Amino acid sequence: MSIDLLRSSATPADGILEGPRVLRRLPEGAEERPYELFTLRPLGRVIGAEIEGVDLGASLAPGVREELNRALLEWKVLFFREQKMTSEQQRVFASHWGALETNPFIPQGDNREVVRFTRSAGMPGYENIWHTDVTWRPAPALGSVLRLVEVPPVGGDTMWADMAAAYDNLPADVRERIDGLTAVHDFVPGFERFTDPDLLAAHQDRFPPVEHPIVRVHPETGRRTLFVNQAFTTHVVGLDKPESDRLLRYLFLQAHTPEYQVRFRWTRDAVAFWDNRATQHYAVNDYHPHNRVAERVAIVGDRPFGPNLVV
Repeated sequence: MSIDLLRSSATPADGILEGPRVLRRLPEGAEERPYELFTLRPLGRVIGAEIEGVDLGASLAPGVREELNRALLEWKVLFFREQKMTSEQQRVFASHWGALETNPFIPQGDNREVVRFTRSAGMPGYENIWHTDVTWRPAPALGSVLRLVEVPPVGGDTMWADMAAAYDNLPADVRERIDGLTAVHDFVPGFERFTDPDLLAAHQDRFPPVEHPIVRVHPETGRRTLFVNQAFTTHVVGLDKPESDRLLRYLFLQAHTPEYQVRFRWTRDAVAFWDNRATQHYAVNDYHPHNRVAERVAIVGDRPFGPNLVV
């Protein structure tokens, strides 16, 4: 890919589009339908909605699960407040979307599917980088359910970006070029700063680098999403390093566009449920020396496929 391609007349050298953007929330041709079993309040134009009228700790009726799934696909991240639920109830809720995964790099207790993140002055957060979870797996997570157990008095928000909107707003020539490209994802860049070297080495055989399409087709909505992230994507297959680095820097910047984002201010017992196939997220690290404690459950996903693969 030439430098001239990335210097499209619609796109300055820093990769951020100026002027109006295409902000399409639904797949092309999809009809807007009301929600009948709960109240949905949008928090952003294309991403993020707060749900009222659902108790996540209670038994989930099939109809509610179906409507929640539709809301997840349409809004990409759902928020629920005042959810007095246990870790086990959180695990049960997430399991309605599939098998649950464990993360070998994060210490776990008796219930290995529920990960507790304690961030304090002694263990500061490191998730303040735009990323999609576990893209170093052959089948990255479908999504995650995160519950805040302890909330700092100020700060500690989380932001999500809609990577379908990011793809939609790329110049046409860039979209055409990247639709057939793949990139390598590796856990090492994301974890080497805070992981014991022996543990890191032990997992490299178990989790070798994987290739994913740069443009992922969502398996349920059919939308094309930009599927590279700064934490785990290392290089583009078939390009030399300078060209690969320039292209990735350009693509990484797309998540930084405010029009594609939603920002959530946490309260105690609030829950976020996001579609990891369509989003990136960023945990704002501005709350020290206060504590921030969360529990997360991740749902096993499928292997990403691109526009050129028929499944």
